[in-house]
Amino acid sequence: MTLISLSTSSLAAPFGRRGIPLLLARFRRLLNGWIAAAIAHHERRAALVALRPLDDRALKDVGLYRGPFDDRIERAARSRWSRFRQA
Repeated sequence: MTLISLSTSSLAAPFGRRGIPLLLARFRRLLNGWIAAAIAHHERRAALVALRPLDDRALKDVGLYRGPFDDRIERAARSRWSRFRQA
Protein backbone atom coordinates (compact mmCIF):
# COMPACT_ATOMS: atom_id res chain seq x y z
CA MET A 1 0.00 0.00 0.00
CA THR A 2 2.81 2.37 0.75
CA LEU A 3 4.32 1.86 -2.68
CA ILE A 4 1.05 2.71 -4.44
CA SER A 5 0.44 5.84 -2.39
CA LEU A 6 4.01 7.02 -2.93
CA SER A 7 3.87 6.48 -6.68
CA THR A 8 0.61 8.41 -7.14
CA SER A 9 1.70 11.29 -4.95
CA SER A 10 5.10 11.49 -6.63
CA LEU A 11 3.42 11.64 -10.04
CA ALA A 12 0.83 14.20 -9.06
CA ALA A 13 3.19 16.66 -7.40
CA PRO A 14 5.49 17.37 -10.38
CA PHE A 15 2.53 17.65 -12.75
CA GLY A 16 0.96 20.23 -10.50
CA ARG A 17 4.13 22.28 -10.26
CA ARG A 18 4.95 22.18 -13.97
CA GLY A 19 1.52 21.74 -15.48
CA ILE A 20 -0.28 24.81 -14.15
CA PRO A 21 2.36 27.36 -15.26
CA LEU A 22 2.46 25.67 -18.66
CA LEU A 23 -1.31 25.85 -18.94
CA LEU A 24 -1.28 29.51 -17.90
CA ALA A 25 1.43 30.30 -20.44
CA ARG A 26 -0.58 28.67 -23.23
CA PHE A 27 -3.70 30.52 -22.17
CA ARG A 28 -1.76 33.81 -22.11
CA ARG A 29 -0.45 33.17 -25.64
CA LEU A 30 -3.97 32.36 -26.85
CA LEU A 31 -5.36 35.51 -25.26
CA ASN A 32 -2.53 37.63 -26.70
CA GLY A 33 -3.24 36.16 -30.14
CA TRP A 34 -6.92 37.07 -29.88
CA ILE A 35 -6.09 40.59 -28.78
CA ALA A 36 -3.52 40.99 -31.58
CA ALA A 37 -6.07 39.75 -34.13
CA ALA A 38 -8.67 42.22 -32.87
CA ILE A 39 -6.19 45.09 -33.02
CA ALA A 40 -5.11 44.11 -36.54
CA HIS A 41 -8.74 43.95 -37.66
CA HIS A 42 -9.41 47.45 -36.33
CA GLU A 43 -6.22 48.75 -37.97
CA ARG A 44 -7.29 47.31 -41.34
CA ARG A 45 -10.72 48.87 -41.05
CA ALA A 46 -9.22 52.24 -40.08
CA ALA A 47 -6.85 52.10 -43.07
CA LEU A 48 -9.74 51.36 -45.41
CA VAL A 49 -11.80 54.20 -43.97
CA ALA A 50 -8.86 56.56 -44.45
CA LEU A 51 -8.01 55.45 -48.00
CA ARG A 52 -11.43 55.14 -49.61
CA PRO A 53 -12.31 58.86 -49.75
CA LEU A 54 -8.94 59.86 -51.28
CA ASP A 55 -8.85 60.79 -54.93
CA ASP A 56 -6.42 59.26 -57.45
CA ARG A 57 -3.87 62.06 -57.11
CA ALA A 58 -3.70 61.79 -53.31
CA LEU A 59 -3.34 58.02 -53.59
CA LYS A 60 -0.52 58.42 -56.10
CA ASP A 61 1.26 60.76 -53.68
CA VAL A 62 1.12 58.01 -51.06
CA GLY A 63 2.32 55.43 -53.59
CA LEU A 64 -0.96 53.61 -54.10
CA TYR A 65 -3.30 53.27 -57.03
CA ARG A 66 -7.06 52.99 -57.11
CA GLY A 67 -7.99 49.35 -56.86
CA PRO A 68 -8.75 46.69 -54.31
CA PHE A 69 -7.27 48.07 -51.10
CA ASP A 70 -8.55 45.13 -49.11
CA ASP A 71 -6.06 42.71 -50.65
CA ARG A 72 -3.07 45.01 -50.18
CA ILE A 73 -3.98 45.80 -46.59
CA GLU A 74 -4.54 42.10 -45.86
CA ARG A 75 -1.08 41.22 -47.25
CA ALA A 76 0.53 43.93 -45.12
CA ALA A 77 -1.32 42.64 -42.05
CA ARG A 78 -0.15 39.08 -42.76
CA SER A 79 3.47 40.19 -43.09
CA ARG A 80 3.22 42.08 -39.79
CA TRP A 81 1.65 39.04 -38.16
CA SER A 82 4.43 36.75 -39.43
CA ARG A 83 7.07 39.13 -38.04
CA PHE A 84 5.20 39.18 -34.72
CA ARG A 85 5.05 35.39 -34.58
CA GLN A 86 8.81 35.08 -35.24
CA ALA A 87 9.73 37.51 -32.47
